[in-house]
Amino acid sequence: MGADKGIHIETDMRADQEMQPLAVSKILAHVANRDSIDLVLLGKQAIDGDNCQTAPMTAGLLNWPQCTFAASINIDNNIITADRETDIGTEKISLNLPAVISADLRLNEPRYATLPNIMKAKKKPIEIIKASDLGIDLEPRNIIVSVEDPPVRKAGIEVDSVDTLIDKLKNEAAVI
Repeated sequence: MGADKGIHIETDMRADQEMQPLAVSKILAHVANRDSIDLVLLGKQAIDGDNCQTAPMTAGLLNWPQCTFAASINIDNNIITADRETDIGTEKISLNLPAVISADLRLNEPRYATLPNIMKAKKKPIEIIKASDLGIDLEPRNIIVSVEDPPVRKAGIEVDSVDTLIDKLKNEAAVI
């Protein structure tokens, strides 16, 4: 269901250049196709961009079903049953392999590596791939034009009673 070797992608990007979700998705889709991987498991969002875009984009590029925010998964006969977190509760869905899943925090309890396993991991082969050799355009698509503070809001007021609040809302509150 996945690669049993590590893969390291070397990019020719500048140190100040962000690897955007579309570029990461293109790389993941390329490796999944190349290595006949049938399950791509990703985090929900990156700590740097907080975009929640890489998993859906990867699924779109591969034309695979996806489950976002998975809190639990079960795989039986190439069918994934997943509980996914939504704003209104937990939703149970089923999808066929191959698939892309983004993990919610509740999907797994982290295990801490033991020293013998760390030493074994150091001996595992890591394939180094140059992104330029993949023939994938990794140029950023989004450009930050400017960043500005939001306008300063007027200070609020305190009211003594519900009746005063209702009166102020009826007579003084701005209608947007």
